[in-house]
Amino acid sequence: MCEGCGCSQPAAEKTLNEQVAETLDSVRESLQSHGGDVELVGIDDDNTVKVRLQGACQGCPGATMTMKNGIERILKDRVPAVKEVIAVD
Repeated sequence: MCEGCGCSQPAAEKTLNEQVAETLDSVRESLQSHGGDVELVGIDDDNTVKVRLQGACQGCPGATMTMKNGIERILKDRVPAVKEVIAVD
């Protein structure tokens, strides 16, 4: 079992994209409870994850803090290959 989410598929068998998408799904509920959301836009060759903040998160003064102290921290913790998370429009 993978330690990150408790599923039956070993983490080593999942692609980076799958690991990132699953992790974003796990934080989505918290964002949605505040009227926001996050969309995975893509992952660059250097493992920089690009996301698009949506809803109340888009344009929110606290969006940068949410990105760095929330989404990026959790992603790097659960998917160590992630270099950085950036928001795109």
